[in-house]
Order: sequence, then structure tokens, then C-alpha cells
Amino acid sequence: MSSKVPADLKYAKSHEWIRVTGDTAVVGITDHAQHELTDIVFVEVPAVGRSVKASEACAVVESVKTASDIYSPVSGQIVEANKAVADNPALVNTDPYGEGWFYKIKLSAPGEVDALLSPADYSKQIGQ
Repeated sequence: MSSKVPADLKYAKSHEWIRVTGDTAVVGITDHAQHELTDIVFVEVPAVGRSVKASEACAVVESVKTASDIYSPVSGQIVEANKAVADNPALVNTDPYGEGWFYKIKLSAPGEVDALLSPADYSKQIGQ
């Protein structure tokens, strides 16, 4: 398993990552999460325009082992869903921090980002 936890991201305890730019953020699942799930065969991304609250289930991934909810690390409105990952779920396995992102969200409570895990804290959580 890759031991690299990108330093420019924040992390939820439930293994989602977030990259904030201004008042918008990109959300995906971590490399650790996709390794635990194994081969991802289906991704359901949230609908554009949907409002979500922090810790609310808003997407689904299915692997050959199990189905798992994906939780929003922050509150806001979905402004873009990654159609590419819905069409090609393997992107989550091959590029979880790049092309394998799930959605973009316009932050309604930017301060929530401060409560997320730092890269060092997330590395400790996953034992790296």
C-alpha cells in the first residue's frame, strides 16, 4: 500500500479527503480507503444542486467486497459531480487523489474544514 498521504489535503475520520480552493472544495476517498475496499466496480456520485451537511452520506461506492457510503466532510451545495468516475469506477483505485475525485462542493460553513484531520493526524489514524 502507498504510504503517501498528500500534504495539501485535509481528511475526515471516515477516510474522505478534501482539497479547498477559495469557497469550493473537491472531495474524494483516500488511497487507504480504496485499498481497504479493493476493486471498486461502481460509484454513485451526488446530484448537482444537492445540499449536504458535514458527515451526511452523499455518495456510494461498491467494490467486489462490499458497498460503502461516502460522507461529506463539510456542509454545502454540490456544484459538480465527477461523471468520469461514475463511468469508470476504476479511477478511484488508480488515481484516488486525482482523476478519481467524487464531487465539488461550495462550502456553506468554511470553518468546518478546520475540524478535519491534518495529513499527520490522518497518517497516525491509519497506522502509517
